[in-house]
Amino acid sequence: MLILGIDPGYAIVGWGAVRYERARFTPVDFGAVLTPAGMDFSRRLEMIYDELTALLARHQPDAIAVEKLYFKNNQKTAIDVAEARGVILLGARKCGIPLYEYTPLQVKSAVTGFGKAEKNQVMEMTRRLLGLKEVPKPDDTADALAIAICHGQTGGTPLKRGIVSGRFMTR
Repeated sequence: MLILGIDPGYAIVGWGAVRYERARFTPVDFGAVLTPAGMDFSRRLEMIYDELTALLARHQPDAIAVEKLYFKNNQKTAIDVAEARGVILLGARKCGIPLYEYTPLQVKSAVTGFGKAEKNQVMEMTRRLLGLKEVPKPDDTADALAIAICHGQTGGTPLKRGIVSGRFMTR
């Protein structure tokens, strides 16, 4: 299964393509969509959409995993990130690729086994699980790879997909 993980943003959208087979992860490709700060916001959204759809066409993933938003403070930033996230969700939908969403707590739990893990712990486990020499930069890219790993850990098998979708109940 090829999973494309996406860490939404409007200045930086991290992405990472990971192959998950036989309970092992292999990095395929990763990077970030960067939009210039001075660019008109609607143009930034268009750039994110265009680059995302090009990525989807190039990698043709079996699933897309996107982080759900969680903000404590800056409402302006939250709204802008939510708009960029909407563009990402639209791109996935238009390409017909199944989309899964995970909270930061779910990502941390799936990658480290501890939902309150620190960011550097998640990044180090991501590096180790993918057999990389160093943690990818920018941080958004490492986060996207962690999101892809989260999907592989929690939604990568038919049984797991049934649990995630609510078709099967767990006790």
